[in-house]
Amino acid sequence: MSVAIADVERARGVVAPVLHRTPILSSRALGERIGASAFLKAENFQRTGSFKPRGAVYAVSRLSAEQRAAGIVTMSAGNAAQAIAFAASTARVKVTVAMPETAPQTKVDATRGYGAEVVFAADMTKLIALVETLRSKTGAYFLHPYDDAAMVAGHGTVALEILEDVPDADVLVVGVGGGGLIAGVATAAKAKRPGARVIGVEPAGANAMRRALDAGVPVRLERIDTIADGLAAPIAGILPLEIVRRLVDDVVVVDDAVIAEGVRFLAQRAKLVAEPAGGAAVGALLAGAVRVRPGERVVAIVSGGNVDASRLADILRG
Repeated sequence: MSVAIADVERARGVVAPVLHRTPILSSRALGERIGASAFLKAENFQRTGSFKPRGAVYAVSRLSAEQRAAGIVTMSAGNAAQAIAFAASTARVKVTVAMPETAPQTKVDATRGYGAEVVFAADMTKLIALVETLRSKTGAYFLHPYDDAAMVAGHGTVALEILEDVPDADVLVVGVGGGGLIAGVATAAKAKRPGARVIGVEPAGANAMRRALDAGVPVRLERIDTIADGLAAPIAGILPLEIVRRLVDDVVVVDDAVIAEGVRFLAQRAKLVAEPAGGAAVGALLAGAVRVRPGERVVAIVSGGNVDASRLADILRG
């Protein structure tokens, strides 16, 4: 099952009354660096601190009565955990989240604060096995954090807002983890503005989508090593991969130094607090990994701002 623009528009009717319509901010400083008109979609201002509730609220709304009664189990390094916990709490559905032991404590605390039970796996690569164990023991419904049509449709509402605020956008730059956000953005953007380019940015230490594109099928990562925990999916989603192959113009891979520079730039020049995942798109533009043409209108999605103070201080010190 794929996702169409009608699904994204339907999702917007559900999520808009619950979530924020985040601002588009122009950035002359970024524009001067890249030779284009630059804009920042500030999803770090979204409820729970990232874009993730867009998909989570819509996905929970689509659950059957039986699925709600059984409860939800999911997996995440943090942002999806918070978002699904938030969405489940508003719908009064029990949720258990499998998180890696390396998850930032702020994200663990926030997930618990929304009422979720948190259980831990040794690292990101062990999450799926833990979810399977939990599901078999409890009978809970597995709500996948990114390989889910409703999740993708909800995330696509970001692009609807972008193209209302910047209707002549030429390039949309998106951080990529499992692919849910970029799949939703591409679905909406290519339907509303077919000539716009959609470019993904992925960490070298967690390049699940790039490897999937090169192999033609999802490839499970044996090791993940990146500061961008929000982009550290152990495998690309099957549905996102199908959409990315069809609609996304490119997925580029950058190292952590590039991502860190994006975080620093946002803090120093745009006065935005971004986590590494949220700084990836800007970092790739600054480094020239995403090439734009002179005078184009470029939108970078600042996908989240959930970063530990100590991690942020380390990055800002360089």
